[in-house]
Amino acid sequence: MDVSTIKNPKFLKKMSVNQMVDLAGDIRAFLIHKLSKTGGHLAPNLGVVELTLALHKVFHSPTDKLVWDVGHQSYVHKILTGRGDRFDTLRQYKGLCGFPKRSESEHDVWETGHSSTSLSAALGMAVARDLKQENFDVVAIIGDGALTGGMALEALNDIGHQKRNMIIVLNDNEMSIAPNVGALHNMLNRIRSANKYNRAKEDLEYLMKKIPAFGGKLASVAERLKDRLKYLLVSGVFFEELGITYLGPVDGHNLNALIDNLNYARKKKGPVIIHVLTQKGKGYRPAEMDEVGTWHGTGPYKIESGAFIKPVAVAPAYSQVVNDTLQELARHDKRIVVISPAMVVGSKLEGFAKEFPDRLFDVGIAEQHAATFAAGLATQNMKPILSIYSTFMQRAYDQIVHDICRQNLNVVIAVDRAGLVGADGETHQGIFDIGFLRSLPNLTIMMSKDENELRNMVYTATRYDRGPIVVRYPRGNGIGVGISERLEEIQIGSWDVLREGADMTVLSFGPMLQIILAAAKQLETDGIHLRVVNARFIKPMDHLMLADLGELGTPILTVEEGMLAGGFGSAVLEYYHDHGIHDLMIERMGIDDCFVEHGGVNELLNELGLTSKQIATHVKRMLKQQSKKNVVRKVITS
Repeated sequence: MDVSTIKNPKFLKKMSVNQMVDLAGDIRAFLIHKLSKTGGHLAPNLGVVELTLALHKVFHSPTDKLVWDVGHQSYVHKILTGRGDRFDTLRQYKGLCGFPKRSESEHDVWETGHSSTSLSAALGMAVARDLKQENFDVVAIIGDGALTGGMALEALNDIGHQKRNMIIVLNDNEMSIAPNVGALHNMLNRIRSANKYNRAKEDLEYLMKKIPAFGGKLASVAERLKDRLKYLLVSGVFFEELGITYLGPVDGHNLNALIDNLNYARKKKGPVIIHVLTQKGKGYRPAEMDEVGTWHGTGPYKIESGAFIKPVAVAPAYSQVVNDTLQELARHDKRIVVISPAMVVGSKLEGFAKEFPDRLFDVGIAEQHAATFAAGLATQNMKPILSIYSTFMQRAYDQIVHDICRQNLNVVIAVDRAGLVGADGETHQGIFDIGFLRSLPNLTIMMSKDENELRNMVYTATRYDRGPIVVRYPRGNGIGVGISERLEEIQIGSWDVLREGADMTVLSFGPMLQIILAAAKQLETDGIHLRVVNARFIKPMDHLMLADLGELGTPILTVEEGMLAGGFGSAVLEYYHDHGIHDLMIERMGIDDCFVEHGGVNELLNELGLTSKQIATHVKRMLKQQSKKNVVRKVITS
């Protein structure tokens, strides 16, 4: 079947299971082919083909609500709801989103890119349904990795308490991005190996009904016997003690079993959880054999060999530079430990994990715990490095405020993927952290201009002992500068002039500096000379340089790959306002009050007005405006 021609999932109602098995093969072939060109989350989607078919067979989307956790496993759902013809544009600028998108389809009832949100959202929908006296099913599909998130456990607690009619599908493939860790993961392992509980429980209930009623004593004994059988066979006890009916484990690639259990769950009163066992990457051998999460999300690849198609990198990835520097430092400083919330592979920490297995702690999808765990380590004179994506750090904000900064603890927060990340889109762009971190007392924030300066910043951060310190670094590779073997400590709060110029000053940091230097080169042909400053410390700023620039009186432009509200440019304006300097022309360029969707980083920068050409145009406009003001001043004074 040509799956790109599917318009909606209604056709599944008339399909036999054998026909659906054939369709599953067609969908896998389609995904393997399309994602070999565009890249994307291949392994998660190959693992849920039969599950998604069964969901759309049994339920009536969009009347019934299918709530996908994380959302990177929703590609099959997108195909079945009429978007297969757009897969050539997947995760590309103005193309199909890689996550559920409410504006994209009425079948996408919940938008997500972070884990562990589906249960809370689904419960909200179920409560709204009941209050409005409506009639539809609510189904949350959550992975075993996402179940380790504290928010999911909070929701389970409330779901068991409220006892609303809703269904939870636990997609258990033993992995999130990388292999899962923790006690909950081990509990699910035990459940996987204890598959006889539900059948035994049903047999016992049937047998009890056949016994004549000899009074309350026999009934009481029978109930105790059933409870002890439950504990003896282990399966589902955790959920059932919360008040959630447990079904499973179910083979997630057996359509008959899936359809039967989903239909049974629809008839049950109260919350039901169906434990489904799937194989991540099923149907594509390289993805099936992946043990570390390489095929979770990929770029383009060669279908036959499974080899990834990547441009030859002229420089190491920023994440790799951080890992390599930490490894080097940890050999001489036993206090250094690294904490990762399920992102060891994503943040390229495999080298540190291999060399120091007892000093790297993967705590699973648990950002809040990771932050406070780091704080606890710091109280005991350890040097914890909390390695975390900017977008996921949002989830640990209270812990950073309350547990790290308030206690002024020596925690290094290594903020990976700071700035635009591109194809993963608005749920993953690392553009908010400066705004929500800059206001925190005791916190230092820095970002390097290149990979060599990043190496020195990591070194500086590990030697800093006056409180928490943030090292931001972008996704992708460095710019190709030489890496010095010698590590140098950078003076906290110091900026660096990269290019002298008498007409105007541009203040920026990180990858934007290369774009600004290109703009400066363009402007030089027009006789305009820009001073370009590497404002590598966002907090504290270089107050001596700011004072000198204020006395100089030439215009200042701040440029940042982040939100303008509360950002670096705001900090510069605050400085001059607080120091009574009001006649200086200062303007800001950055991201103005919007979420940034998916696309190539260069395409997004162009849309946001942050290319070298657009910066050069902005500089010319400022200088023209300044020239007019100078003429007016001259007329007034004369």
